[in-house]
Amino acid sequence: MGLMMKKGVVTDADGHEALPDAKIQIVEVRQPDGATARAIHDLSVFPRLAVGDTVLMNTTAEALQLGTGGYHFIHAVLEPSMDAAEPGPGHIMKLRYTSLQRAVLAAEEPDSPHHETLAGRRTLEGMPVLLGELHSMLPVAVCWLRHLANQAQPGTKELRIAYIMTDGGALPLSISLHAARLCGLGWLAGTITYGHAYGGDLEAVNKYTALLAARHVLQADIAIVIMGPGIVGTDTVYGYSGMEVGELINAVHALGGTPVAIPRISFADPREQHRGISRHTLTALAVAALAPCSLPLPLLRDPGKIMLLKRQMQQYELDRLHRVRWTEAPSVDELDAALELYGRPVTSMGRGLREDPSFFAGVCGAASVAYRQCLYGQDRQDE
Repeated sequence: MGLMMKKGVVTDADGHEALPDAKIQIVEVRQPDGATARAIHDLSVFPRLAVGDTVLMNTTAEALQLGTGGYHFIHAVLEPSMDAAEPGPGHIMKLRYTSLQRAVLAAEEPDSPHHETLAGRRTLEGMPVLLGELHSMLPVAVCWLRHLANQAQPGTKELRIAYIMTDGGALPLSISLHAARLCGLGWLAGTITYGHAYGGDLEAVNKYTALLAARHVLQADIAIVIMGPGIVGTDTVYGYSGMEVGELINAVHALGGTPVAIPRISFADPREQHRGISRHTLTALAVAALAPCSLPLPLLRDPGKIMLLKRQMQQYELDRLHRVRWTEAPSVDELDAALELYGRPVTSMGRGLREDPSFFAGVCGAASVAYRQCLYGQDRQDE
């Protein structure tokens, strides 16, 4: 089973709206057997659907019972046929050599207004870059950075945060309701998609130019690089898309930035490989990362949990390979207050703050280290 498609007719085009800022449309589609299903339509590329439109849906993920939230994906509108769209600016193809390839204006290509800027820039000038593997880390990191900035002394300049979405998960940025929410709140200086990910405020060919665009085009003080929804795992040591965190550490280091790894920590996940510091984080840092990074770990209130984190750190020699930073873990109430203005629930693997506070503490510890780097220009150990 490689690819499954089904035709259907749109029966409800407005009853399942996503966030107002999201560039997706959620529709109800009647399938040939009479059953109805929800499907996601990408508005960053195609016009809105209407009731009665005949569509072709990709149903592969649902057929395999994968974690797509119960949605199919609209592949094409068959009746009425869509008018041919005028080609937009740009000559860089994403999803190359597939039926869905599309041209984008990459920030670094000659026709871009940012070409000259990026052609002359070779360094991130020490900019701290938060690197994580789960998309749910994004809103937590942004909320905590804003919380820290709001506590800063008067006169401290406004913090500019850029989000870079890799192609390790979802490819369209429009599928990220977190990114849509953060942009709608005005909490991001901009978004960048690179590789075959698309739909950001800026497009980039690779991780290096995406990072440079965050610093020199968006004028970011801090960049957050995390894949979109849909991390892939295979229950093998190296077969998961979060392995890219190690590669991103190398890229940030090569460009003269300050890589700060967001550890994936949980004491609520029933899977042994994700207990304490996830094996995904440990492997990426011990194997794929060839350059050092800052690795903040939270000082949790349970001594047994601290002991496990220390054993894992020593087993993978993380204190030799990287700059391990033990950070004070904020209380659940403080975390809750930081997340309150976001206005929507944040969960990771189905668990919220109260169910898995260690996960949130790990993200916030990394954000705190990045924020101090931004303020003081150095990687400082907590007292």
